[in-house]
Amino acid sequence: MTTGDSSRRCNNSDRKRKHHMAFSTRRLTWLVLFFTLISLSAAISRAQTPAVKPKPRPHSEPAVALSQHPKLVVLLVVDQMRADYVDKFRGQWSGGLKRLVDEGAWYRAAAYPYAATETCVGHSTISTGSFPSTHGMIANQWWDRSSQTVTTCTGDPAVQNIGYAGTPTKGGDSAVRMLMPSFAEELKFQTGGATRIVTFSLKARAAITMAGHKGAAVTWFENGGWVTSSAYGTMPFIETYAKEHPVAEDYGKTWKLSLPESDYFYDEKAFGAATPPGWTLEFPHALRGSSDSTKPDADFYNQWSTSPYSDDYLTHLAESAIDSLGLGKGGATDFLGVSYSAIDYVGHRYGPRSREIQDILITLDRSLGELFAHLDRKVGRENYVVALSADHGAAPIPEDMARTGVDTGILHLPELKAAIVKALEPFNFPKPANAQDSQFPIASISSGDLYFDPSVYDHIRDTAGAMQAVTAAAMSVPGVAAIYWSEDLQNSAATQDRIRAAVKASFLPNRSGDLYFVPKPYWLIDGSPKESKPSGGTGHGAPYNYDQHVPVLLMGFGIQPGEYFREVTPADIAPTLAALCGVTLAPRDGHILAEALVTKTTAARPRPTSTPAP
Repeated sequence: MTTGDSSRRCNNSDRKRKHHMAFSTRRLTWLVLFFTLISLSAAISRAQTPAVKPKPRPHSEPAVALSQHPKLVVLLVVDQMRADYVDKFRGQWSGGLKRLVDEGAWYRAAAYPYAATETCVGHSTISTGSFPSTHGMIANQWWDRSSQTVTTCTGDPAVQNIGYAGTPTKGGDSAVRMLMPSFAEELKFQTGGATRIVTFSLKARAAITMAGHKGAAVTWFENGGWVTSSAYGTMPFIETYAKEHPVAEDYGKTWKLSLPESDYFYDEKAFGAATPPGWTLEFPHALRGSSDSTKPDADFYNQWSTSPYSDDYLTHLAESAIDSLGLGKGGATDFLGVSYSAIDYVGHRYGPRSREIQDILITLDRSLGELFAHLDRKVGRENYVVALSADHGAAPIPEDMARTGVDTGILHLPELKAAIVKALEPFNFPKPANAQDSQFPIASISSGDLYFDPSVYDHIRDTAGAMQAVTAAAMSVPGVAAIYWSEDLQNSAATQDRIRAAVKASFLPNRSGDLYFVPKPYWLIDGSPKESKPSGGTGHGAPYNYDQHVPVLLMGFGIQPGEYFREVTPADIAPTLAALCGVTLAPRDGHILAEALVTKTTAARPRPTSTPAP
């Protein structure tokens, strides 16, 4: 290669390189100019378009877009249904419970804010929209200072119970002790009196408190048959149904597992369980009464109440009421309440970690599916609203919980009583002639309420060191976590202490005890002596999450489906139903669940998969 050839190649290469650089520079300039024009055009467009801010969603009472009210309100209470049962078992549901979760508003953080987590208290809270310190039903029973006796929450000497189809009765029950009207009562009163109020349960304290002081058909199970009260009167269709379908027809039936054994989460035998008479810890469970019975006896009716057959019967009674009375077809909104009690009886015996609990929820799911299908046909799918909750939860069985290493046990009331009596002996308080030597100066202990003899309580309060001695003695008893005197609860201000606040929300001065004791977490209160053989099973009634946390589910007319994680209480159910029906409630404890109601801005909104707490 010559020197000239090499020089020419270099010159050609330089010219190409310069030409390429010039082209690249021109292209970059055009690109910058192009994107600058686009950005300028977008900025001008935004400047000419007014900003639109999202309309804030009111958290208080919404303006419901629907121009009418539901034709029927259905209130369902599942006695002792813990909230975590929904998460644990819903994958095995295919009927009514599944429909509530899938098509309804599911409040996952609902809990009672008070300590007295019992049946009468919970049902009254749901029905009135208020807490026990307001509605007055502080427990299933309490010591009545005026009569100096223990009274049940629905006991009423001024009325007489009435049995259907020849069922024997004794005493009388009504809502006379409930200090607030129920939602159903307000619905009837504020809409001209055309509302029919119908409630069913195995328990008087459930059926009565759902209905309130008045109702067309308020019915519960007692002495092998169905019962009401002269406070409500009888209904011909219930008399007919009770005669045509006696509970005794279920004698000889058997409760079998609904699914293959491999689908159950727990051992075949629930650890620490207490079986009903005539049953064992293993499925199947036959409804045959005592071992030597040949016909329905007391043990049979106990077994029946602790089985899916009682839930099915309540569903069929509700369907009969819908058909016979034409519920949802009158000129006003009707009310139907059903409290399913079998889960409570099963839970007390077998505990929350049992195949029995898992299976009774599967059968209830099917029963509710049947009820909703009946309502769809007879009332119309879009014409009724359903609310489902529970009156309380349940603690784990102490013997079962102990296997985890957690501190657990039984708080024996006789031991607590003896410790307090001994602590007061040095004070030599005067004893009235009718006092019982074994328990003076204690008049009664009921749930967490302890009542002193009225003749000496003033002395205890006014004598230096007496109250301190009682507190020290009580706190020395195994299982006692805290003691609250009535004077402290009456005079205390709002507190961030959740246990104290829960006790205060359960307190009513003229009905509650002179002091209230709280068990330790996972400890059960039991009336048996310390030296007695453990009875097994579990209970409720404490201010802890396993007793307080319950499901709240709404579905149907006016309800915006979704999952909601805001902290709410079952007392919010009644105000929410009242908003849908256009009535006003007196109590202010509960609040409207505004985000679950269809409004003008949410009428066409699809179901959200998850709604964060506002």
